[in-house]
Amino acid sequence: MVRAKLWFRCAAMHDPVTPMVAQPAQVGWEAKRRRVDLTIERSFNGEELVKRMKGWVTTDPAKVIEVVKKYGKLKVLDDRELVIEAEKEDDIVSLNRELAEIFGGEVDVEIVKR
Repeated sequence: MVRAKLWFRCAAMHDPVTPMVAQPAQVGWEAKRRRVDLTIERSFNGEELVKRMKGWVTTDPAKVIEVVKKYGKLKVLDDRELVIEAEKEDDIVSLNRELAEIFGGEVDVEIVKR
């Protein structure tokens, strides 16, 4: 198993950025007839987190997800850090090549050394 970071270009500053979960989403309920004191906290999965980047990065996150899914899986580690998990390093190299062809350097991956 190989892990890699996914880097986008920030639409405002053009720096490489990767999404991360700063705080889990908190969902609650509003009842019509009584008070409901119940909330749940849940982190995003990898695809949800990447989709939230729409408008903040220079590419369409949905298209990036399509390409990544050919080579690996988007995951959020420790409810915070986005990574791509692939079977072998060659998959990450191939992914990086295809991302460069399609997005012209606006998206790339970097293998995470353990």
